[in-house]
Amino acid sequence: MTHRETGLTVGLAYDLRDDYLAEGYSEEETAEFDRAETIDAIEATLRSLSYRTERIGHARSLVGRLAAGERWDLVFNIAEGLRGYGRESLVPALLEAYGIPYVFSDPLVLSLTLHKGMCKRVVRDLAIPTPDFAVVEKEADIAAVGLPFPLFVKPVAEGTGKGITGESVIRSPEALERACRRLLGAYGQPVLVERFLPGREFTVGVVGTGEEAETVGVMEVLLLAEAEKEVYSYINKEHCERLVRYRLADDGEARRAAAVALAAWRGLGCRDGGRVDIRSDERGEPHFMEVNPLAGLHPEHSDLPILCTLGGISYRDLVGRIMDSALRRTAAGNGGPGP
Repeated sequence: MTHRETGLTVGLAYDLRDDYLAEGYSEEETAEFDRAETIDAIEATLRSLSYRTERIGHARSLVGRLAAGERWDLVFNIAEGLRGYGRESLVPALLEAYGIPYVFSDPLVLSLTLHKGMCKRVVRDLAIPTPDFAVVEKEADIAAVGLPFPLFVKPVAEGTGKGITGESVIRSPEALERACRRLLGAYGQPVLVERFLPGREFTVGVVGTGEEAETVGVMEVLLLAEAEKEVYSYINKEHCERLVRYRLADDGEARRAAAVALAAWRGLGCRDGGRVDIRSDERGEPHFMEVNPLAGLHPEHSDLPILCTLGGISYRDLVGRIMDSALRRTAAGNGGPGP
């Protein structure tokens, strides 16, 4: 079955940034949510691939529509959710309760990968290289961090660079104390502290599920002179057009990064499409940093479409390949315990 032969009705589940801004949430609080043009692009692309589409919106809207008896052949789910470690899992869990298949990863994967500390524990158990780390749950834990400087700190369960600034690279106990206290207070969640890797930074695009998963390119992230130094921060991501340069990489180090990314994608059970962030150590050896199983899909602003465009993969082809993966998986019934 291919995306050109289906004629299925696809529901679109998403969190629209404008909706939450209108409710009084801040720019940073809504950073992971989608712009209207992203939803427009996904819908137009799906229709160009001969799907019928219906917009669902966020989890609260989905609850009402499910209760009213509405159903879809498949749901294209990019809803990030608002609160808690299970926020990305809420829409998939609701769909599973009603037996409705969906695109992208299941509730287990989305909860696990949102908590970067838990995710790294699993990755480490899979013998995939990842920087040594500690999770600071409360201020009393800071003194027990026994890792060598320099270190890197970030909230344990945020995306889009939230909480990451030029001060996230830590070079002293005093700086570690200040940064952890600030993040604990600002985000109300634990802080991931890990060894800072000074090498190249990559993001690896992956499409597919299990043994069928494959990398679609390795993109190196290069910070320009005006950018916040050393880190792919919230500011650098929000203003990537003027602060960041992206280029495809295909040298030996980049190919090792792709192998690490693919091993993590398969080992964690991610599905259909997404991104894996990789950074190299001082010896040029790539390490897993985090995975984004609900990668941004803005055609010009999000890393995965940017990466694909650089590699000659059109936005339409990217969405088509994601849909093909979901349809093969759901038709075969081999997508794991969920649909």
